[in-house]
Amino acid sequence: MKITAVLPAFNAAKTLRKTYDAIPKQAVHEIILVDDASTDTTVNEASRISGLIVVVHDKNKGYGGNQKTCYDKALARGADIVIMIHPDFQYDPSYVPPMLEPIITNQADFVLGSRFLQNDPRASGMVWWRYWGNRFLTAAQNHMLKLKLSECHSGYRTYSRELLEKIPYHSFSDDFVFDSEMLKAIAKARFRIAEVPIPTRYAQDSSSLGFAPSIRYGLATLRTLIG
Repeated sequence: MKITAVLPAFNAAKTLRKTYDAIPKQAVHEIILVDDASTDTTVNEASRISGLIVVVHDKNKGYGGNQKTCYDKALARGADIVIMIHPDFQYDPSYVPPMLEPIITNQADFVLGSRFLQNDPRASGMVWWRYWGNRFLTAAQNHMLKLKLSECHSGYRTYSRELLEKIPYHSFSDDFVFDSEMLKAIAKARFRIAEVPIPTRYAQDSSSLGFAPSIRYGLATLRTLIG
């Protein structure tokens, strides 16, 4: 099976090389970076990395729009498994092998990295409003989608080719709620879901939503459940 890592990038110049170097190269066959019209030197930094496939949006398409390009390019290049790794180093690339294992062994079609499965992420820097917002939204999604996940909002995700070919992700939002729409569609289609415990990392060079955008994201996620 061909395994492709995709990196949806926006202003990731400071952390891109660190993220790339930390990806276990023996675990993936190809790495694709999609730059979403960054205003820093992300593209220049990416061009210096030998073997990295670089795709550049000429205008910003949003987090969901970036992912759409990531998956399109990976599928077009023959990927059987696609793993998304944020190039801001918020998610530890050394966890790529366990994030791949459930699909490689045909135990799952979708793998979600969970910061809650074995740990309390507040101990590693998750602020209280993000923690409780995550808990509330995850509980709502579990109830409405008949799931039993410890977390629904991690950006560390692995997909099988079959899933990406069957889920109509082009019809989803170009914004951050894309991830919630994907999860709803995956649950409704009854694809197999696995979780892998991952550590929490918050630092100044890691991107994350502020309080107001997080509220908008939460409300958008709730709308996906009743829509």
